[in-house]
Formats: sequence, structure tokens, C-alpha cells
Amino acid sequence: MMDTAMDNLIFLAALTIFLVLLLGWGFTHLPGERWQMLAAIPWRKRKDGNWQGINLTYYGLFLASGQTLAVCLLLVLTGAAGISVCGILLALTALLAVCLPAARIVAILVEGKRHTFTVGGASFVGIVLAPWIVHLVDRMLQGFAPGESLPVLPTMAAMAVAYALGEGFGRLGCISFGCCYGKPLKDCPPLLRKLFARRAFTFAGPTRKAVYAGGYAGESLLPVQAITCSIYCLTAVAGSLLFLHGRYLAALFLAILVTQLWRIASEVMRDDFRGLASISAYQKMGGLAALYTLAIAMLWPAAELPPPSVAEGVVLFWHPGIILGLQLLWLIFFIYFGRSTVTSSALSFELIRDRL
Repeated sequence: MMDTAMDNLIFLAALTIFLVLLLGWGFTHLPGERWQMLAAIPWRKRKDGNWQGINLTYYGLFLASGQTLAVCLLLVLTGAAGISVCGILLALTALLAVCLPAARIVAILVEGKRHTFTVGGASFVGIVLAPWIVHLVDRMLQGFAPGESLPVLPTMAAMAVAYALGEGFGRLGCISFGCCYGKPLKDCPPLLRKLFARRAFTFAGPTRKAVYAGGYAGESLLPVQAITCSIYCLTAVAGSLLFLHGRYLAALFLAILVTQLWRIASEVMRDDFRGLASISAYQKMGGLAALYTLAIAMLWPAAELPPPSVAEGVVLFWHPGIILGLQLLWLIFFIYFGRSTVTSSALSFELIRDRL
């Protein structure tokens, strides 16, 4: 029992240190202009002799890495609790098949824009569908794989905690692209101006969304993306602690209530377009998601599971199929989110004569 507690503590400490170091670096460097475009791939020859390029963004890199890290945490937590790996993978595949297109479809419906994504919209769809997908997969396991189970509440708790980590990590991509930007610091209340005077974000370059959509080139903006990163990642660590102590319902409520209520509150601090209504569709989704989760928790009884041991979850990553699957998943995420459809580039190539 002592070894299990120590393993859990070491895991949480390592996760916390990793997040603190990464977020600290990201908040300092990612507002810089050079951190928007990761690479450009020549695609089509132009009449002027240059190549038209496809831009691959750091937004996609951080979003893909965040979502893959979230899946890793999901596997660790569910593996620690002895939940069926096969069931988790089936439920996760079904959920991603719905949520990936929902990230663009909801943005089209709410904002009327075809070339953008909304993590908030996709997460709302996921929160609504997840318990029913998990329940369906659990019934399938009972029929085809006796002994395997996917208890709804613990699985939902692990998914919610992993979601908090994925979105918190992914907000680094928003800093990189200059999207989801905050209000000008000069327009904020005195307390916020004082608190973030030295931590405000300043964006430059015509391809940063805060510049081309908001007109805020060189303007000090409230770093709402960094605040969201910090709150969500802290929630993920705290939720993981609760989960590894077997407090599944508390972990579920903490992750969902903090992320969704913060979504409502943070919209007040943002200055990007969120629809024409005074209360945005995303704020309504956040409130509904919180209430929905509270209601859903009453439908399923708490499952009797052995005390979670993080070592049982970490050992899953020795399986080659898990490793290859995570790499493929990262690639799918990066291709889907990393190719910029709102920017282009002109590329030219030349020889270095003195090296021939």
C-alpha cells in the first residue's frame, strides 16, 4: 500500500513539474512573432516563380500534443483503476469520431466561420455523448468479453480530468496563434491592470488573430489564454489526485465544474468574436454541461473498484500497440488542426554558391 501511495505521489509530482516548466516557457516565448508558423510546405508553383506554401502551425503542434497527452493521462488513470483498456479504446475512438468534426461544425453554426475550430463546442458535444457511449461500450463488453467492464462514473471522471489537461495544454496553441485573446489591459478593472501589468500579452505580425481580427498590434492584452492554461492544468493535477485516491465522483465534479464555469467567466475577459448575443452560445454550453454532468451522476451508482495504482496504468505504455496508436493519433490531430487555412506563404529557393 505504501509503494502504491509513493508511486502515485511521484507520478503527480512529475506531471506538475513538467506542466510548470512548460507553461512558464510558453507564457514567456509563445507571444513572440516567430512562434506562429512551425513550417511551410511548397505546394503549387506561382506565376512569379515562387512557390505557394501550406503553413503548418505551432497551434496544431500544441493542440495535437495536448490531446495526445490527455489520452495518455486517460490511459494511466483508467489503467490504475483496473478499467478495461479495450473498452476505453473503443469508447475513445467513438468519441473522437464525433468530436473532431464537431470542432469545426459548431464553429460554423455559432460563428458562421468555416475556417476555424472551437474546442468549447467540441467539448460540449463530448460531455453530452460520453456517458452514453461509455454505457453502450460497457454493455457490449458484458456481451462479448465477460470479465471486462467500463464503469460509467469512474470512466467519466478519468475522461473529464484528461479533458482538463488536454484543453489546458492546448491553450498554448492559442497563445501561439494569437487567438482567444483577452481584452486590452487598459480597458480592464484596476485590479486586473495592476495584477497583469508585467504579464500582459503583446502580439505583432499581420497573421496573428489578435492583430488581423482585433486590430491589437502592439497592444497589451489580458493574458486570458495563460490564465486558462493554469486553471485547467491545475484542475487536471488535482483531479488526478482525487482519482488516484478512489474519489471518482469528486474528480468528475471538480474537472467539469471548474472547466465549464471558467468557460462562462473567461468569456467576459475575452475580446475575440463569440457571436452576437450578450451571453454567448459557448457560455450557455458551459452552464448546460455543468448541470448535465450533475444530473448524469445520479443515473449510475458508484462502481466498486480496487484502490488505484498508477504503476498499473504506466505499464500500459510498454505495449507496442499503445505506443504506435498514440503516435498515429498525434499525427491525425496535427494534420487536422495544424494546417492553417487562413494563412498562406510564398517560398523561394536558391543555391549557396560558395558552398558548391
